[in-house]
Amino acid sequence: MDHPLQFDADDPVLHRLRSIALALPEAVETVTFGRPWFRAGRVFAVYGSATKGPEKTQHPRAVIVHVDDDERPARLQDPRFFVPGYFGPKGWLGIDLDPPDTDWAEVAELLDAGHRFAAPPRLRRTVERDGR
Repeated sequence: MDHPLQFDADDPVLHRLRSIALALPEAVETVTFGRPWFRAGRVFAVYGSATKGPEKTQHPRAVIVHVDDDERPARLQDPRFFVPGYFGPKGWLGIDLDPPDTDWAEVAELLDAGHRFAAPPRLRRTVERDGR
């Protein structure tokens, strides 16, 4: 089943996110379920999301990433973060990227951590060895 695109290819926020994500070792972008997914072996980030439930909220300019369990409670205290549908129960959180408030250094750190979580062991060892 083909899914309609749920993003604007000319979105400057996506371009900025893409430049950070694709700079990570062996990162690639695919369009899955109509959204840009970033992978390094497994998925480490998805652009755009929504929450589940009766008060479903769309977050078209957000990125979702896996967050370490010890960081999750503090992140959830920050109103920029949300629990995405489907990925949320697996430890993922979303952060809205609405300019001009976006802290791109923080986004880069989140992408790096997600990349390390998703990378296969061979790639993880290479990244740690090279200090990337």
